[in-house]
Amino acid sequence: MADTATGWIHSWDLSTGVDGPGTRFVLFFSGCPLRCLYCANPDTWRLRDGREVRVDEVMVEIDKYRAFITTAGGGVTLTGGEPLLQPAFTGAVLRRCKEAGLHTALDTSGFLGPRATDGLLADTDLVLLDIKSFDAATYRELTGGRLRPTLDFTTRLDRLGKRMWIRYVLVPGWTDDKQTVEGLAGFLAGLGSVERVDVLPFHKLGATKYEALGIPFPLRDASPPDAALVDRVRHQFRAHGLAAH
Repeated sequence: MADTATGWIHSWDLSTGVDGPGTRFVLFFSGCPLRCLYCANPDTWRLRDGREVRVDEVMVEIDKYRAFITTAGGGVTLTGGEPLLQPAFTGAVLRRCKEAGLHTALDTSGFLGPRATDGLLADTDLVLLDIKSFDAATYRELTGGRLRPTLDFTTRLDRLGKRMWIRYVLVPGWTDDKQTVEGLAGFLAGLGSVERVDVLPFHKLGATKYEALGIPFPLRDASPPDAALVDRVRHQFRAHGLAAH
């Protein structure tokens, strides 16, 4: 039952502007199947590094901020880690949030898209979909996973008419190739439910977490993109009729 379903979470926080519309209650799940070279949250990689909680416990916390987040035009965002690594728990939280009249957003790489049931997606108002690269070889090298599951999930969401905000992390030398960006822009422009593309400049804010965990930060020597590169990539998306930010 939803009331007794349990899952592993890392933490929760309040956020404005980057995790969906309005002010959000953001629930960080533990566990992720990918190992993105630029990941800022290596402390969420392993499932049992988190804390086991019941859905009821999560809803008690959300209820503390319900009036605030609804007044601010927000809702609840499930992120990670990767929420679809725990589909039953994720689905239960989404269902309870919808029963409470809250706007819901799911932040996912789409790599585990087949685990998302139609019921889970029906309780999701918005999908924040992280597409790491549109080149299969780069995707594999960058994440350790395969691109195809994410693309299949994207087309499935579009068939369902599910609202999508695409997130694209811009890493110089990795995800800035013009032809690859053009390919992704063309793919997204052919879908009807993509509302915006957020081009997110690579940063090193998670470097201290790697140090604390005693593991090397793979992109320690990489530089964030300059403003000109960010503008170029955003313009490429806009040239295909997409709202890029």
